Formats: sequence, C-alpha cells, structure tokens
Amino acid sequence: MGFDAKWTELPSVQRRFLFFSAAAAIVFLLLGLRLWYLQVISYGEYQERSVRNRTRVLSLDAPRGPIYDRYGQLLVDNRPSFQISVMRQDVEDQQLLLQHLSELLKIELPVLEERWKDGRRFPIYRPVPLATDVPRDVMERVQEHGVELPGVLTEVRPVRDYLEKGSAAHLVGYLGEITENELVDEKYEGYQAGDFVGKIALEKTFEAYLHGEKGRRLVEVDVKGKLLRQLQTEAARPGNKVYLTLDRELQRAADVAFGDQSGAAIALDIKSGDILAMVSRPTFDPALFARGIASEEWASLLKDSRHPLQNKVIAGQYPPGSTFKMVVALAAMREGVASRFREIDCKGDFVIGGMRFRCWKKAGHGKTDLKKALRESCDVWFYQVGLELGIDKLSAAAKEFGLGEPVGYPLPGEKRGVIPTREWKRARFNLPWYAGETVNASIGQGFVLATPIQLAVMTAAMANGGKVLTPQLIERIEDWQGNILLQPEVEVVRQVDYSAAAWQAIKGGMVAVVNEPRGTGRVAQLDQVVVAGKTGTSQVVRRKTDEEEESDEGGDSPYRFRPHALFIAFAPADDPKVAVAVVVEHGQHGGSAAGPVARSILEKYFSLQQQRVENN
Repeated sequence: MGFDAKWTELPSVQRRFLFFSAAAAIVFLLLGLRLWYLQVISYGEYQERSVRNRTRVLSLDAPRGPIYDRYGQLLVDNRPSFQISVMRQDVEDQQLLLQHLSELLKIELPVLEERWKDGRRFPIYRPVPLATDVPRDVMERVQEHGVELPGVLTEVRPVRDYLEKGSAAHLVGYLGEITENELVDEKYEGYQAGDFVGKIALEKTFEAYLHGEKGRRLVEVDVKGKLLRQLQTEAARPGNKVYLTLDRELQRAADVAFGDQSGAAIALDIKSGDILAMVSRPTFDPALFARGIASEEWASLLKDSRHPLQNKVIAGQYPPGSTFKMVVALAAMREGVASRFREIDCKGDFVIGGMRFRCWKKAGHGKTDLKKALRESCDVWFYQVGLELGIDKLSAAAKEFGLGEPVGYPLPGEKRGVIPTREWKRARFNLPWYAGETVNASIGQGFVLATPIQLAVMTAAMANGGKVLTPQLIERIEDWQGNILLQPEVEVVRQVDYSAAAWQAIKGGMVAVVNEPRGTGRVAQLDQVVVAGKTGTSQVVRRKTDEEEESDEGGDSPYRFRPHALFIAFAPADDPKVAVAVVVEHGQHGGSAAGPVARSILEKYFSLQQQRVENN
C-alpha cells in the first residue's frame, strides 16, 4: 500500500494532529534557525547595535594653546566653562523640554527654539548647545532636575580667557564658530560644525599650532538618555605654546599712556625688529567673541566711527607730516641738493607758481640750517629742498625705508600706504604731476600716507645705520615637551646706504628736537637717557583761511577736522635700542599729544631694563 492509502485510512483527528505537529515542528525549526542566525551568525552586528543604543561617544574639546609674552608671562589662556546641551534623539517632547529649560536657565523660549533649530546642522549624535558659559549655580539647578530633562547634558568646555582684556586685542585676535565655507576648506580638515576657530590676527594665522586635538568620552545612558556612568576617556591634547615678542609690562604701560585717545603706538627693538608693544585704540574685548558675541554688541562695534575693530598700527594710513622730513633731508644730502650747513631764509611762507605754502610758524624761522629745520620743524626749508630734489628722487628714498609697501608684518591686514610718483598719479587720476604737489610731499602731506608700523621701521633704520628690518611678532612656538616648532630669525630687508656724516646730521637734528631749547619735542625728554625724536602734525582737511587755522589751533574746530598728532623716537641716541612711533588721531600737535605717549613708553622701557639687570 502506498503512503496516500495509509494516510487516508487514519482517523481524521489523528491526521489533523500529525499535520499541526509537523507545522509546529517546522515553525520551531525556523525559529531555532533564526535564533541561531541572530545569536551566532549576526552576533557581532547586534552586539554593536546594542552597545550603540546604550552608549554615547562625546567629543572633548581640546584647550587651545596658551600665549605668553617674551618673558613667559601669560597673556591668553583657557578657563573651564559650563555648557548645557541636549541630545535630540533622546527627546520625546521638544516643546515641553525647552519650556522647562527656559524657566531653569532664565532664557526666553524663542531663543532656545532658535538654538534648537540651528542645532539641526549637527549630526544626530552630536549634542546641541543651548546655553554656553552658564554660572555654576545654574548648572547645578539643571542637574537637580535631571530626571525631568531627558537628553539634557551638562558639559565642561574650555573657553578662551584673555587675561589682559582688550590689551593687544588687534594683535591676538578672537575666536568664532566655524562657518560652512571653512568646514569644506582642507586646512580645517577634522573640524566639526559648532567648533570655534581663530577669525583674525594671531588666533587665525597660527590656528594649526593653537587648536590642539580633540579627545573622546564614552558614556553609558539609560533608555531616556540619562547619563549612567563613564566607560572610557581619551584625553584631548592641548594646542602648542606660543611666545610673543611682546613685553607684557611695557604693553600695559603703553595702554595706560594712550588712555582713551584714538590712534596707534608701537615700540620696536632696533636690532631685531621685535615688536615690544603695540596699541591700537579704541580696542575691543576678545572675550565677547569667545563666548559668542550678541548681535547688538557686534552692531555697536561696527557702527563706532572710531573703528575699534581696525588694527591701526598696520592698517591706519595717515599723512606722516613732519616725521617724513628726515627722509627728505637724507635724500637731499645724498643727491648734493643740500648739506647740513645749507641755510634757507624762512619768512613764514613759500610761493611757487602763484601758490602760497605757509610754514607752521607764521612769523618765520629766519636763517635756518638743517639742524634748526629739524629742531623747530621749519616747513620752508623742506619746501625748497624738496622741490629741488624732485618727486622721483624723494619717492625713491622713501621707499628704501619701507614706506609705500608692506613691511612684512607676520599677520594679515597690513596696508601699503602711499608714496606718490608721477606714474602713480597718472595711473590713479590720469593727470600730470605738479610742482606744488612735490612741495606738499616734502613735509609728508598731500598724497603721502604711511602706517604707524612703517614709521617705526623707518625710525629703527635711521637709528641702526640703515638696516630695514622685518617686524617680528613670534619669539618661538614650542610643544608641551619643550621642542621648538617655530623660531623666526632676524630678517634684514635691505641696507640703506648714506654717508656717516648724513646719518650723524639726522641724529643730531633729532636729538635737538627733544633736548635743545625751542625743540618741538622737549616733552619727551628723559633724565637719564638721551632721546632722539621728531614731532609731526598732519592735516586732515585743507584750511582755506587764517581764521580757520587759528580756530583749529585753539582746539575749537570739530573733532573730525582736527589734525593728527605724530611722534617718532629712538633711544639712547648714542647706542639705540628701541624705536617708538605714535599717532594720536585728531590730537592737534605731535609735541603735546603724541610726545607724552612716546615718553611714557620709553621711560617704562628703560625702567624695566634696569629692574631686570638688578634682578639678575
């Protein structure tokens, strides 16, 4: 008998039992196979998923590298900051959570909603920051309500701490959140949305040295995203240590000396080109950007007519006025146009082609040689000599000293200034050059423009015998094991050649400016050190009448029309070590406004030198 016949002979109940038994066996076999597949074949995959469901990998921000002055005094560091963040995937009721946080953090609900919205650009596993740099008591209040705040994390992050506040802010720079354009830039490889990076100046240029390497923290959470325990930590590596050429104590003295005036000041080491102090006023507080600047704070900085965000040391372009006269005198001596003994009779004005150019002293200086012309800043002497020299030779001499071109400041933003030539005017205005424009250029007016750092480089070259140096800002960069990563060397751009007699004539005139009767810069005189200097006053607008000029001299004209005040100096005169350039915007007169600032800087410099010698 066949199987079919035997099957049909079985009772119906028994047939159904066998059928369902077979079906059950097949089901259990399939289930067993599936269990075997999950437990054996796919064990690794599901184990990994299980771990991911109960763990979170949180990045640990690396502290940025500290910044020191040349003597190892700390200028910029990091401080711990509390941040309240949220893991979006762990939040079931966004509105309820944000409402609760709004009450705890004392932050308006729309603000938190906007930050939540901004956080959508982060990967889903990244915490979204809702409040940064919160006080400790607020952080503790949030932690106390942790059960009611699923997905909320309290994190400790390093925040940039600018110990000198607004001092040297334009040199150091500030941080800001990385942009989408920066994220696709190869030099920001490895950065993530929400990271803070250097935006200007030192913080930006040396980002690669300063930013460090992030760490990681593996934590275990429950089903609501609440932190249970820390499983593993990979520490972050801080950025490298940057030592500047700045002298912190001299920088502080320069800040105090400049006060609330607008303008710039810089002190250079004459032999190395090291920037010892650098002031640009008004300034700003970089800490505003480190914590995330508010829109109203940013708008206030942008609208300020005194331009607090501009580094005026390298980007402020001013007519150099009488501080330019030494260049004219040197060129005239080299070209045989004038000697140190040439006398010109100053009667208070100079007339050429029907145009009248006045000396600042209306009564005139009388018979004037080079030393007297520098000491008392006689314009007529330089009108005559400059006209005979000609704009081409005058401009060539100025460019030798680094005017009219970037001097090599190691951070972005340096302006060229203007040293005009016939070709420059033709290209710029499609007009010929006129003799009257040479007369104006001879006293640093007209088209001539220079930055304070250019004036400092020029002054240092006149002090050191013609070596035009590249200004240095970085003393060295080293890692935490003390290995030197970068250490710039002294860089001489060019050697300007003049006779020893010409250098001596210029130095003698500058010493007379500060130390002899009728010198325009006597305010900068020091008791123990002989200072060589030169005052300058540069007009912002041309005056049309004697009455207007008298009003200006009395300080009654509107601020924006008042002339800029300048002062350059080096000391000691017999063995120069430091050069200073000061520009006080709308300060009226170099001697009365810029001179005291230069004097304070020089006085502090030599006081510090003496203290350090005694301490050693």
